[in-house]
Amino acid sequence: MISYEEFSRMNMRVAEVLSAEKVKGADKLIRLEVDIGDGKRQIVAGIAGRYEPDTLVGKKIIVLENLEPKKLRGIQSNGMLLAAGAEEELVLLTVDGDIMNGAKVS
Repeated sequence: MISYEEFSRMNMRVAEVLSAEKVKGADKLIRLEVDIGDGKRQIVAGIAGRYEPDTLVGKKIIVLENLEPKKLRGIQSNGMLLAAGAEEELVLLTVDGDIMNGAKVS
């Protein structure tokens, strides 16, 4: 269990996928460029087993925006996209309807 204060420190935002490409030499990784309203971010995610990069462009997804940056295969990831399910049935968390990039998830 975490406190409400701990949960409230997570900054989840709506982001639009601007571009996506498989990471060379990695079977599961896709590098995405997303618009989070106040700028662009690069995120690396292990979703290539379920999604083709070209199907992601234009999607509005949910990202954890204030996660500490991490390098994956030498590429810096500046956030984390949210998804549910096991690897073979992974589904991205998206929004129902049109909403501006950067909208806070609460």
